[in-house]
Amino acid sequence: MRLHLDTDLGGDPDDVCALAMVLGWPGVEIVGITTTGDPDGRRAGYAEHCLRLAGRQDIPVVAGAGTSTTGGPMGGLPDHERYWGVPVAPRPAPPPEAAIDLLERSIDQGATIAAIGPFTNLARLHEARPGRLDGVPVVAMGGWLRPLGPGLPAWGPDMDWNTQCDPRAAELMAGCARLTLVPLPVAVRSQLRAAHLPRLAASGPLGELLARQCRAYAVDAGMTELGRAHAGLPDDLVNIHWDPVACAVALGWSGAVVQEQRVRTVLEAEQLRFEEDPGGRRTHVLTGLDAQAFDDTWIEAVENAQR
Repeated sequence: MRLHLDTDLGGDPDDVCALAMVLGWPGVEIVGITTTGDPDGRRAGYAEHCLRLAGRQDIPVVAGAGTSTTGGPMGGLPDHERYWGVPVAPRPAPPPEAAIDLLERSIDQGATIAAIGPFTNLARLHEARPGRLDGVPVVAMGGWLRPLGPGLPAWGPDMDWNTQCDPRAAELMAGCARLTLVPLPVAVRSQLRAAHLPRLAASGPLGELLARQCRAYAVDAGMTELGRAHAGLPDDLVNIHWDPVACAVALGWSGAVVQEQRVRTVLEAEQLRFEEDPGGRRTHVLTGLDAQAFDDTWIEAVENAQR
């Protein structure tokens, strides 16, 4: 199977966790990586650093959109020293269309696109080359169809960062791609816990980096406090496996339940949400997840990536 990763790697470390997992997933070829929210190429530089740690410099990486489709910023980056610990050179894209070119090459190779950041690069491909994204399989980390269950935080669609960072891009992508949504209320069931970190750190240099970043993020994002405040989350919560779950769905993991629904987008007050509608587009939606099985699946893949 061929996969293209479109990512805002460098902030929440779930993007790096997803990349490490995909690198070790059996039978998968990553044909390209594009970064989004990357005005100076720092995210692309971080992605290349992760590939070097895994000995996979053969995978092309290109920095993509630096601002949203409406020109707005797309989030910052955490403290470099705490999260990375070594110098990492940025990798700015040469011409503005380089990310679009790489996306198009991946599509030509029959790749599924795992969109685990804001969807700006995909919207720009659609605008620059109309029809090129039509029918392309895109698995998107995002979409808010139902509320979270009992024992979980009182979050709403505003927490759907990839969608709300660039709602116009999400709307464009949803209107043309062969879309699979990985909604946050389902992905939240898979969590990274402090109990997992020793095994992760012992897996190799990339796993050691992941453990470092996840420890730092748990402090910065108040994850331990969040876990202890909600019965549906573990007391030693470190992070939520948003992006690894999305990539597992893209790879056809058997522990994910995906069903076809008719879905439309609704834009109100600059906030985009997805809702079921008999007249909406046919969309595949993640509706169930074997979270316990995923604990072993993802970390085994990370270990495999470093052998």
